[in-house]
Order: sequence, then structure tokens, then C-alpha cells
Amino acid sequence: MLPEHLAVIMDGNGRWAKARELSRSEGHRAGTEAAKNLVTRCREIGIKHLTLYTFSKENWARPKTEVAQLFDLLTLFLKKELKSLQEQDIRLKVLGEISDFPFGVRQVVAHTINRTKNCKGMTLNLALNYSGRDELVKAFRSIVEAGIPADSITDETISEHLYTAGQPDPDLIIRTSGEKRLSNYLLYQAAYSEFYFTDVFWPDFDEQELQKALDDYAGRQRRFGKTGDQV
Repeated sequence: MLPEHLAVIMDGNGRWAKARELSRSEGHRAGTEAAKNLVTRCREIGIKHLTLYTFSKENWARPKTEVAQLFDLLTLFLKKELKSLQEQDIRLKVLGEISDFPFGVRQVVAHTINRTKNCKGMTLNLALNYSGRDELVKAFRSIVEAGIPADSITDETISEHLYTAGQPDPDLIIRTSGEKRLSNYLLYQAAYSEFYFTDVFWPDFDEQELQKALDDYAGRQRRFGKTGDQV
């Protein structure tokens, strides 16, 4: 049993680098390589939706030099991988507000989205300048602006106004590096997600580690409020 939608909190680049007496930028570079490999593997095994927590709103609090390096890695990744995304039939979508990003970054992101918009094999969501609470605020404002009466608002109404509109909620959320929290990630969509936590730092999260997570997920019984007998 594979998750239709897999979401990942890619955590531990800095600690991975520190343990090897490397710079944080080298840790992020290694993390980018791990992300590329994960995308390819998920496409190979048939996962239809993959969401990666790439840059949160809280990440702006990091040193300016590190933020700039993260932007450089993002633009380099998209430029280098555009052809591969197209060949693998992977559509890129962004969850979050990229209007605060530098102009050059916005241009590359928009170009990649446009060039992959007709791909249907897998959807790759990058959560960029993302906040789960902010997403909900924007959804509620959009509902109000649409003039939808309060007594007509349903779960489906809210889902239709989220960044992930039209996509299933994540079946499985993986977090690396030993931390055990959501960190403002997909708060509404994660209502019935399964969670998998591993002490492995993100740059070391390879195909074998992914398989461990998927095997663990396959052994779970998802009841959605029902009893085990009902399922």
C-alpha cells in the first residue's frame, strides 16, 4: 500500500554539516541532492503527489547569507531539473507566497511552473514561504470575499480554498532529524495523516530510508474514526 500523497519535512541539513565539520551551505547543498533523488524515486514507484517543506515563513529569521544561499540552491535546482521534470512528466506547484522572494527567484519558479503545467505523472509541491496558519487565514478570507454564507461552509469549502485545492490530503508525513512536531506544516490537510519520524538527517535520507518509512506505513490500519472491525 503506497501513499497517494507523501509530504516531507526535510530537517537536519545544518546538523548533518556540523557533524562533518562542514558549512551549513554544504549541508543545504547535500539536502538538495537528497530532495532530487527522492523526487525521482517517488515518481518511479508511483506516488502521485509529493510535497516538500522547502522554505517556511519562519525561515526568514535565519542569517541573511543563509537565506540567500537557500534561494541560490532553489533556482539552481529548478534550472537544472526542468528538463528532468518534463521527461518524468512531473508538474511543479508552489504552496505559499513567493511574492516576497527576489525577482530572479520568482521568475525561475514561474517559468518552471509554466513549462510543467501539462505534466500528469506526478505533482511536486514545493512549500515556499509557507505557513499553515497563514494558509488558513488566506482561505477564510477568500471564502468571505466569495460571499459564501457561513451556514454553507463545509470541510470541502475550506479545502477548495487551500493551496492544495484539487489534491488529496497527505496520507503520510515524514520528518527527518529526530524532531517530532509539525512546525506549522499542512495543519488542515494533516487531520488524518499518518506520521513517520526518523533520527536520520535529511541529507542521509536515501532510497533505503524511504522504503523503511513506506514499509512502516503499509503496516498501519487507517480507521478514520471507525473501529478496526469496520475497516
